[in-house]
Amino acid sequence: MAAYNGIKWIEEQVESILNQKGVNINIYVSVDLSADNTYQWCQDLAKQNAHVKVLPYGECFGGAAKNFFYLIRNVDFSAYDYISLADQDDIWLPNKLSHAVETIKRKDVCALSSNVTAFFLNGHELLIEKSQPQKKFDHLFEAAGPGCTYVFKSDALQQFKDFLILNWNAVNDIELHDWMMYAYFREHNLDWHIDSKPLMRYRIHESNQVGANSGFKAYQKRFSMIKNGWYRKQVEDIRTLVSPNLALNRLFLIKNFWQLRRQPKEAVILLFLLVLGIY
Repeated sequence: MAAYNGIKWIEEQVESILNQKGVNINIYVSVDLSADNTYQWCQDLAKQNAHVKVLPYGECFGGAAKNFFYLIRNVDFSAYDYISLADQDDIWLPNKLSHAVETIKRKDVCALSSNVTAFFLNGHELLIEKSQPQKKFDHLFEAAGPGCTYVFKSDALQQFKDFLILNWNAVNDIELHDWMMYAYFREHNLDWHIDSKPLMRYRIHESNQVGANSGFKAYQKRFSMIKNGWYRKQVEDIRTLVSPNLALNRLFLIKNFWQLRRQPKEAVILLFLLVLGIY
């Protein structure tokens, strides 16, 4: 679990993780340098509950990605069968992990992500769908859904850990850990399943780093990130790390636009941006 200024929500999230059915749980928490009582709360809980471990405190990561990369590098998870990523502010349904493990076994895959049910401060709920069929190159252009849904087989995540350590500085330039990890798995033939069943409540609030990515304001923000070159740079940085021999020139992207995003309308929008030279 990556945490930062999360004292409002972290207790409810940790309780929902510790109450998972059919699995044995340990939680490793890394707290980014915070201005509230998050670290002390985690420390107090770790003293009371042997299933909670807190990593050394004091680093300022400045974002969830660097915090998760730090966790993956520094936690020895070799004794575990499965590893799951957790944000500090969501609520997991009791069978989230057992369903993930059963599905990974049944599908014979290395990792799983899923849809989520977003819930807002005003009580509104929204299904965030990420389970459209995977495309040939979608992993180079988007994540497999929210990173807080990711569950990995331990040996597969160990491969990513080795890659992470070897490419530490370059990987830490990537701003979205969930996108980076999905791209690595897909490019290294580590099969990934995106599940349609939402088994967690994804809290949307003013402090969310990413949020639901829905509505006019969200599309406006995403367009701005494409126009200012941020999105293209992330694509290129990830490609360089996981598929350096693939040239994503404009003609190639236009010819293969249908394979770049899972949602059909997003593939068409990206084609439109490519033709206009905005991307």
